[in-house]
Amino acid sequence: MVLGLLPAATRAEAAPATVDMPLVQAAEGVYFVQGESAMGSAANQNFISNAGFVIADGGVMVIDSLGSPALARRLIEQIRRITPLPIRYVVITHYHADHIYGLQALRDEGTRLVAHARSREYIGSETARLRLQASRDELFPWIDESTAVQEPDIWLGADGSEADTVLHIGRTEFIVRHAGPAHTPEDLIVHVPSRGVLFAGDLVFRNRIPYVGMADSRSWVVALDRILSFQPRVVVPGHGDASIDPQADLGLTRDYLNHLRTSMGEAARNLEPFDEAYARTDWGRFAKLPLFGAVNRMNAYNTYLLMEQEGK
Repeated sequence: MVLGLLPAATRAEAAPATVDMPLVQAAEGVYFVQGESAMGSAANQNFISNAGFVIADGGVMVIDSLGSPALARRLIEQIRRITPLPIRYVVITHYHADHIYGLQALRDEGTRLVAHARSREYIGSETARLRLQASRDELFPWIDESTAVQEPDIWLGADGSEADTVLHIGRTEFIVRHAGPAHTPEDLIVHVPSRGVLFAGDLVFRNRIPYVGMADSRSWVVALDRILSFQPRVVVPGHGDASIDPQADLGLTRDYLNHLRTSMGEAARNLEPFDEAYARTDWGRFAKLPLFGAVNRMNAYNTYLLMEQEGK
């Protein structure tokens, strides 16, 4: 299977002051748009993450909503270039700003929003409020006073069950699995067995340094194995290009997390100051990847704190 850009005739024309958003076809009826390997900014309109959609008989499933309402409207335009079918669901893989600020545009289409109940920890929190406030300052006019964090219409796992949820659009089956806590407490993955495609959200970063933040990196490594248990032919990550060799390509995320845990874990056990531990650690394998300079030190520090807690 070969992943490829759709012909130019099927792409949305780039409007003034908007980013280019070509579609990539991952399988029959399965598409995604790929954000830049960059930090969010007004210049890139916060187009730094991926979002995908699947055309089924009777409707469309969308996975994630991009980082602004304007981007989500561009995504909807792309969908409409291929099919007039209604957008039935959008599955929110996790509540990070670059994946959720477009949700209101999809809700305006009558789409039902689906997320895991653990996302309640973020929705309405002070963290969410401050993040939105900062985004309105840093990403204006793409994020402004009209942008709001949206609650889902369907809460998965609200009863404490961790069983897979199966959604149907026509005859197409979508298996939604809670794979967190990992990158976030609420991580969801979406498997489309009939198309051989799995949408991994930010459990998988390709060709760039992952953003670790306050993630549970030990569980994140386990979650990668849960992705592979589906034996997908194609994995669409939250950031970066799709993988047609998941077993090999998921290795970068796993190896990076394990390297953080090994190096920072040793430092924490030996009560070595973080600055000294960071300076002596060999980052050579990862140092040339995009966003290394922007996020690696923060990733290492947060992992150092995590390993201190795990060691108690």
